[in-house]
Formats: sequence, structure tokens, C-alpha cells
Amino acid sequence: MKAQIRQNDAMRFAQPFLKLPLRFDAEALEREVRALPATSWVPHATGFPGNEAVRLVTVMGQPTDAFEGPMRPTEDLARCPYIGEVMATLGGVWGRSRLMGLGAGAEVPEHVDAHYHWRTHLRIHVPIITNPKVEFTCGGETVHMAPGECWLFDSFRWHEVHNRGSERRVHLVLDTVVTPELWDVIDGAQSGALAKRTVRPGESDSRGLKFEQVNAPTVMSPWEVRGHLAFIAESAVEHPQLGAVMKRLDRFADGWASLWAQYGASGQGIDEYRQFLGHARAEIEQLGAADISLSNELQLITVLDQLIFIMAVAQRPFATVTSSGQRLAS
Repeated sequence: MKAQIRQNDAMRFAQPFLKLPLRFDAEALEREVRALPATSWVPHATGFPGNEAVRLVTVMGQPTDAFEGPMRPTEDLARCPYIGEVMATLGGVWGRSRLMGLGAGAEVPEHVDAHYHWRTHLRIHVPIITNPKVEFTCGGETVHMAPGECWLFDSFRWHEVHNRGSERRVHLVLDTVVTPELWDVIDGAQSGALAKRTVRPGESDSRGLKFEQVNAPTVMSPWEVRGHLAFIAESAVEHPQLGAVMKRLDRFADGWASLWAQYGASGQGIDEYRQFLGHARAEIEQLGAADISLSNELQLITVLDQLIFIMAVAQRPFATVTSSGQRLAS
């Protein structure tokens, strides 16, 4: 089953949801959440009404929602030792992570996570405070995640959340690259070979938590460029212009490799990299990339922007806004 998951790419699964065979002490988690000061809760970065968050892992442990930079635990994570044990049990290298609150009657509108962060990370949900009227829909499938359970979902599919209950829902939401330890748990969940386990407070040691130091390229390597292009090609829907666009993208990857051979990720050649990006993007758009869709209905050019054209060089020069109105979460 591992081969099937990886064939479909590490960030996408054969099904919309995957429940891991781990359960945590929801009452202990709830006590930690309710003990946090009210000032720990801040509006969610998207601005969706009724959405709030407590920042647990951020860039340098500061009050920011940024994705890029060395990650550190915040004071609020230090206030929650059992949450630290949950993270230790899962064995991630932790990026931006939060408690996410969804007020009574509030929703997370339907959207797709297509940013670079979501291409390179996995998101883990551990419900803490919830009710049966909280529903999570992804790829046309709807589930209720019960307190203490541990879930993954395919964020490259359209998904939404509704809280139709009378109390704020709170999930622990953890972002990580996929470590070998986490792959073992994912494989066990897929195959059913891993026995279900409840992890009580005091059973894991959180002193060795690992946090990201590198989470975005200074200059994207040609191998990473080709990996993103393969991911996009696999998802592309047939279109009369698809062959021409993919041929031009392959030529772009070769040209990027030639620049890399000269400059690598050094500070030299940055202007040449940027000029090359701008020229290639203009030609790809002229070839009709905006008319080509992926299997999740996003425009091919939108995902190219998010995965390559915005991210290929630090001090991102291509902060594009899609004209389609497609929702991309942050």
C-alpha cells in the first residue's frame, strides 16, 4: 500500500480522509486548552468569521502566521505539555502549528490548499473540543472527527468545515514534512497492520521535539522543479493546449538546470534566474495555460505560480493573484 500512496504523491492519498490508529486523551487535552489565557486566541490568518487560533509553533516563536523561517515553540506550547507529548508520539519535524477554533455556527468555506507549504507538508488534525454537529467535508466525503482521534486528509481536494453546534470547536492542527516514523504510522493505517493505541499523558517524552530550520528554497533546485512539474502533469486534465504547455515547461526545467549549473543556490545569478522565470511564465500563459485545469478544477497556471514561479527564488517577485476567484487557504 505504501507504493500506492507514493505513486499518488506523498501529499495526496487514495481517499479523502485517513484516520490514524492513534488516540489521545481528549480530556487532558481539553484541560490544557481551557487553561490558556483568552489573550492567546487570535483571529485566523484567513480572516474567515468565527475562525480563531492559538499559535503553538511559529517562525522564531514569534506572534506571526508566516510559513518561512526557522520554527520555534511559542509560550503557549510550553503551557501545554501534553500537546508536546502528542507531537513527540507522532514524530514530526514541526512547521507552523496551531490550535484552531471554529465558533458555533461558523464555517471554513470550501477551498483547496495549493500553496507551496501544502505541497511539501502534511496536516494532522487531533480534535479536542467538538460536537456531533461539526462536519468536515473533503472530496465529496463528510466525516465527524471525534475527540482524541488523529486524522489526515487530502488538502489538494476541495474541502470545508461546518460547526452547526452551540460551542466552539477546537482542533490541534499540526504541520510537518513526512518523516520515516510518520510513514510507518500512515502505512499501518492504510494496511490495518498497526494496532490501535491510546497514548496517555506521561507516556511520551517531548524534550526532543524537532522543528523546521529550512522550509523554502533560496533558489529552487532543478530536481525540485521537475518534481513539482511531474505532480502537476499527473493532475492535468486533457486539453488541446496541454501538450504544448508541458513541452514548454520541460524546456523551462532544462533551462533552469543550466542556470543552476552556473550559479547553484549562491547569491550570484539571482537577476538571471528572475528574468528567466518571468520570460518562461509569460510564454506559458500565452500558450493557454490559464485555460487548462487540474483534476481538482484549479487552473494549471495557478498551481504553477504557487509551486514554482512564486517560490523558485527567495525574495519572491511573483506574488500573483488568480483571476478565477478560486479559494486558496493560508
